[in-house]
Amino acid sequence: MSSEKLPAILGGSPVRSAPFPERTTVGLAERDAVAQVLESDVLSAFIGGPGPFFSGGPKVREFEEQWAHQYGFRHAISVNSWTSGLVTCIGAVGVEPGDEVICSPYTMSASATCALFYGGIPVFADIESNTFGLDPASVEACITERTKAIVLVHIFGCPANIDAILEIARPRGIKVIEDAAQAPGTYSNGRPVGAIGDVGGFSLNFHKHIHTGEGGMIVTQDDEIAERCRLIRNHGENVVGTSKLEDISNTIGGNYRLTELQAAIGIEQLKKLEGILETRTTLARKLDQRLQDIEGLQPQEIPRDSTHAYYVYPIRYDHRAIGMTRNLFLKSVAAELPKPGGFESTPLTEGYVKPLYLSTIYQKQTAIGSKGFPFSCNPDVNYNYSKGLCPVTEKMYEKELLLSPIVREPLTENDIDDFADAMEKVVAHSDQVVAAFPADETNDVFTPVDAAGRSNVR
Repeated sequence: MSSEKLPAILGGSPVRSAPFPERTTVGLAERDAVAQVLESDVLSAFIGGPGPFFSGGPKVREFEEQWAHQYGFRHAISVNSWTSGLVTCIGAVGVEPGDEVICSPYTMSASATCALFYGGIPVFADIESNTFGLDPASVEACITERTKAIVLVHIFGCPANIDAILEIARPRGIKVIEDAAQAPGTYSNGRPVGAIGDVGGFSLNFHKHIHTGEGGMIVTQDDEIAERCRLIRNHGENVVGTSKLEDISNTIGGNYRLTELQAAIGIEQLKKLEGILETRTTLARKLDQRLQDIEGLQPQEIPRDSTHAYYVYPIRYDHRAIGMTRNLFLKSVAAELPKPGGFESTPLTEGYVKPLYLSTIYQKQTAIGSKGFPFSCNPDVNYNYSKGLCPVTEKMYEKELLLSPIVREPLTENDIDDFADAMEKVVAHSDQVVAAFPADETNDVFTPVDAAGRSNVR
């Protein structure tokens, strides 16, 4: 066999040697916007007291107004990170010590730990094997008289099964928080995600679709929840006496505010979002088409009448159809392509994050202080965080899920063809690769670069 046809992991010539182009996120428009703010000498106009600047300066308010207008949200409320946003949402919907919050185990840690800040106790439901969002049947099985809220994650940019979740939650008075960190500008049944439930929002961290370095945007159609979010964002205890709220619980606040500099950048970034989503959709459609010819590789299923933001491109891997474990497949594909310079030029990663309930904080059931709070709020309840709790999640993590970050700007369809060619080549020679590397047939999670930290940011 010629070296051109031999898999690169066996010494053959790789499919591609030229690096995939890196993403550039900031241009002249952002630089000019920042310069104007610097010249104004107003870098943050928030005041933690009554008055017009309780809601921030002109750039902050402009950014919020433009985001709300672009997607039809009644309220958009900027924060200094989406972690802060999640904590704010938990407080705004009234989570109290001992309340249970149903969470996904297959997401960034803050999507669950946000509950702990108000004494809420995360309860983990399993995910669907096609969308990777919360499984409504599993959610319903988790509900008790203590359930206060559900944090629904639109993971990887794909809308979760939100209508089914709302049918379960609303008759019971359970609040639904949408974690749409990876899904800005995405629609579910024609509605922009983020505020289909009670409240939700987006991440503006530096490797999201658009960013302000660090930041987030809360959205809601509910006036009272919006007021509570603004109070929590900006030292609410200083102005709660001027509020119309009768129930002031959870309105004690902190400094979760965005600066004028960040907002100025965000205004310019928001103008780019639709173009970014269009590019990613085009590239994803190209990869969809190529994967149709490769048995054993299945794209994430997009719910009917919905769109996908393609923060990353998820692939379900069937080791039985391909004849090698996911780990060896990933290493073999990586050998066919250039060495990545970082997460966003990494062709494939595997596993995503370890199921959250397996982390130490849940295994030891200790979060705030050293006496088991908030798990100790319900001493008669035996909270289960053992392995095997969410079998679909564990199967995705250990054996079946692959993620590609390269379905993004400024790549072209030719770049996607090289990526697909590499996968096709490995599949065509799987028997030879397995014969040469029998000791590599393991389930150890492998990434060509340290992607975990980059993909685990809110």
